[in-house]
Amino acid sequence: MDWDDAYANAKYIPNGSEYPTQWRSDADVFRQMMSVLGRARLGVMYGHGTREVVDVFLPDGMPKGVLVFVHGGYWRMFEGSLWSHFAQGALDRGWVVAIPTYDLCPRVRIPDITRQVAQAVSVIAREYDGPIRLTGHSAGGHLVSRMLAPDVLPGDVLARVDACVPISPVSDLRPLLKTLMNQDFKLDDTSAADESPVLQPKPSVPVSVWVGGDERPVFLDQAQWLADAWDCPCVVDAGTHHFDVIDGLLDADSPLMRSIMAGAS
Repeated sequence: MDWDDAYANAKYIPNGSEYPTQWRSDADVFRQMMSVLGRARLGVMYGHGTREVVDVFLPDGMPKGVLVFVHGGYWRMFEGSLWSHFAQGALDRGWVVAIPTYDLCPRVRIPDITRQVAQAVSVIAREYDGPIRLTGHSAGGHLVSRMLAPDVLPGDVLARVDACVPISPVSDLRPLLKTLMNQDFKLDDTSAADESPVLQPKPSVPVSVWVGGDERPVFLDQAQWLADAWDCPCVVDAGTHHFDVIDGLLDADSPLMRSIMAGAS
């Protein structure tokens, strides 16, 4: 089996290579609009590195809580700003949205990225009151799942997390040991196991795993493995692939946003 091909996405999606360009265009328009409205805090530092920043978008009115969205890219690509416009659905529901950027492999390793995201969540938690909800896509789905481990977030921050929706997460990193990508990840048996949410204790936080029905088989497997390990729902979003499965974040009333906001007014 060609494991790198199994985990490849863009070449199996029509016009897959064009998605980042469109995201960039849409994100830039959104960021400009929110800045003009005075509802954007761009590049808030959560650490000392140049990529240790988080973009924060504010709702129109008193916030109901904080949604943290963590981007994907196999821990090797992209930055949070590329997905800024995906804050729209939660903003329309009255929530602050925080989108962190983090360092990338091979400059750092995946455990370092986990610690960075935990620091970003902790910094934002100190600045904004209310419940915290976590969602992330692909590698970001892995990272928000890692936040639910008992030793990652400070206890007072974890206590405020009341829902998590990993979208198309990589929940078991051990298969990545078989990929050429691991030349960048530098995972070994121990670190792959330590960073695998499927091997974490089942969290007390309500979790719903989300995955596109037209995704690569390994991503359907990865989503189901997490749902099985944590005894939580796995929603297969029919007709969506790895890149458009997150489009529901744009719409306050989409099934994806309803899942993230379940129980919130």
